[in-house]
Amino acid sequence: MAGPAAQSPMKLVALQLLLWHSALWMVQEAAPLGPASSLPQSFLLKCLEQVRKVQGDGTELQEKLVSECATYKMCHPEEMVLFRRSLGIPQVSLSSCPNQALQLTGCLRQLHSGLFLYQGLLQTLEGISPELAPTVDMLRLDIADFATTIWQQMEELGTVPALQPTRGAMPALPSAFQRRVGGLLVASHLQSFLELVHRVLRHLAQP
Repeated sequence: MAGPAAQSPMKLVALQLLLWHSALWMVQEAAPLGPASSLPQSFLLKCLEQVRKVQGDGTELQEKLVSECATYKMCHPEEMVLFRRSLGIPQVSLSSCPNQALQLTGCLRQLHSGLFLYQGLLQTLEGISPELAPTVDMLRLDIADFATTIWQQMEELGTVPALQPTRGAMPALPSAFQRRVGGLLVASHLQSFLELVHRVLRHLAQP
């Protein structure tokens, strides 16, 4: 039977595979994109730069959380399956973006709403730990900047929704352990969301 030293790396790999699988559904089910838009190249290039920045922040947070889980033996893969079901952390739809008749107004609104939602989800991680707080704060700031860029472009197009977006009820994460597990799931869902956003923006930036 494998000892604790051998089991820890195996559990870490299992946890990473679980998170990867839980996030992959959105990218796998993406339909072909429609015709490229006439959005300003300067806007699209800025968005691509901001997506890469947020992806880097998200990867850093995810790696730190996975490392903490392995070090303190907190997050077993079996527990993650249960928490994924019980915490009710939402995933974002981009149904107006990856389809044959790309709906530009709807797509921009869904991008902004998704970023707005992830700001709220990251806010639920407040108090996660002194070591992780700076990474969470940086991720929230970069997501807020990206959301502002999208909102300003909607203003220029005259497509700002009449009502401000709302987040709805956020998952309750009262304990430090739940915030760590919730943080892993949020980071995983965020990365799958950003993969689709990056794909959409690259398509729109095509000449």
